[in-house]
Amino acid sequence: MPQAPDPLKRFRNRQQSLAEQWRNRLAQVDALPQLTLLGVLCGLFASGVIVSFRLLVEGSLSWALPGGAENFEALPPWLRFALPVAGGLVLTGLIYAFSARHRPTGVSHVLDRLHNHQGYLPLRNAVVQFVGGAIALISGHSAGREGPAVHLGAASASKLGQWLRLPNNSLRPLIACGVAAAIAASFNTPMAGVIFAMEVVLMEYTIAGFIPVILAAVVGTTFTQLVFGPDFAFVDGQQLTGHLGEFPAMAGMGLLIAVAAAVYIWMHSRCVQHTQSWPLWLKLPLAGLIAGAGGWLIPPVMGMGYDTINQAMTGELAAPVLVVILIGKLLFTALVLGLGVPGGVIGPTLVMGACLGGAAGYIAQWLPLEVSEPGVYAIVGMSAMMAAVLNAPLAAIIAILELTYNPGILFPGMLVVVIACLSTRWLFRCDGLFATLLSLEGKSNQPQMMQQLLSRTGVRSLMHRRFCITQRLLSPTQARALLKLQPEWLVLQEKQLLIEPAALARHLESLEEAAAPKATEQANELDLLDMPARRLEMVEISPNANLYEALQTLNKAQVDALFVRAPGGGIAGLVARDQIESYYRL
Repeated sequence: MPQAPDPLKRFRNRQQSLAEQWRNRLAQVDALPQLTLLGVLCGLFASGVIVSFRLLVEGSLSWALPGGAENFEALPPWLRFALPVAGGLVLTGLIYAFSARHRPTGVSHVLDRLHNHQGYLPLRNAVVQFVGGAIALISGHSAGREGPAVHLGAASASKLGQWLRLPNNSLRPLIACGVAAAIAASFNTPMAGVIFAMEVVLMEYTIAGFIPVILAAVVGTTFTQLVFGPDFAFVDGQQLTGHLGEFPAMAGMGLLIAVAAAVYIWMHSRCVQHTQSWPLWLKLPLAGLIAGAGGWLIPPVMGMGYDTINQAMTGELAAPVLVVILIGKLLFTALVLGLGVPGGVIGPTLVMGACLGGAAGYIAQWLPLEVSEPGVYAIVGMSAMMAAVLNAPLAAIIAILELTYNPGILFPGMLVVVIACLSTRWLFRCDGLFATLLSLEGKSNQPQMMQQLLSRTGVRSLMHRRFCITQRLLSPTQARALLKLQPEWLVLQEKQLLIEPAALARHLESLEEAAAPKATEQANELDLLDMPARRLEMVEISPNANLYEALQTLNKAQVDALFVRAPGGGIAGLVARDQIESYYRL
């Protein structure tokens, strides 16, 4: 008696079928419902990782430092020196425990993996970023938590997509979701997270990208407010005068910020360039010594520096003190991060901008103008410095708006941000920091329009599914039966060739015209390699590949067709070069 079908096997087959349908839908460029659900999942995953990171860092600092988190100034000088030195040594041991080579971290690594490696972020790099970033911040290195947050959020989303075996084209919006959730969870700034993910990471604005990213940012903000409360990072009581006469002073501050941004980018990139061949056992302890020297000489340069920002905004620091902190923060951050400490640069740029802006505000008080208080200049300076260093003007404006909850900064802030960004880019010929660092490695984060377009779509969405696998020799009867199925392609699998069915039909027609029908039936078998036809050589490609990967594979193999392997073996579909070229020319 025949055995009854195994219910468990049927259930698994059904699961696999549904999963494949889900992946096929995600390969489309407009898979908005599926991406929206995945955006929520990425938001939960990424924000959970970031909240854990924040709890580790802030909890350790609150427990270890007298007077609470970031109060490194209360430590004795010898301990301010010894703490970063010990941190550098621990970082060296950590990285060597994972591998004997340097593992890239931070925003530049995310941009490289997204644009040059289809969004696949290695897990080990993320582990090094989590533990190494926490050690760097706890030990007082001049760094921020935003770089680690971006890397961890992107890696969380990338690993989720890899675990679910999603098409590579869907990893791009998922990584943007992870970054937005991470920024939101780190700063309590949902809109800034969205803009940063689209402007800096994804570098494009689409409806299919915006909605999932917005939801992920909402999830990240909700998560962080449940744990840390709804407090803003910086409390601002300063008010603008609203007098247009002070705009020349603001414009002059924008030029000063452009100079500071260009100097920072130059110092950071030169440090990376001249030390990239150095061994880790030399670079990280040296970074610890430099950070320790900074803590000994200028205590406010230690750590993330948010307490310094609040003091600059409230006018507690005099102009000479602000200038000293600015110089120290710029110098020590460039050297420490340039030597490979896995910290972020956004926080330090905010500190530098607040100090420079606050000092400029004091100078503006001497002018025969009705001007705002120095704290207002500090806020605007934060936005402009972040924008000029990262080449992210919109993200910087929105970030400062959400961090201070002061809408009055928008009007002068836009002016100063534009002046600072234009001057940095065109007057000093400096691209953004991340683009500069990638260029030193011979890489690019500026994808061409064709690459962006093709990367949004998976091969599953374009592949031909109506095809017939046939042998080389066919009788006329077999050939007609094959053509009745109306395939789009004939697959000669033993030779890995595609043949157009129309060529076979023309060949049969020519045989019938040259001889009687019965004679045609009795003719020898047809050789598909001998008849006149267009034949395309083909190679295999992963079902998760996007169209840009498909085009690269075609060019590398110097063929004109690809076959997509089915999960259970065999061929799931076919993609020809003509289809891809037609797709991006539409």
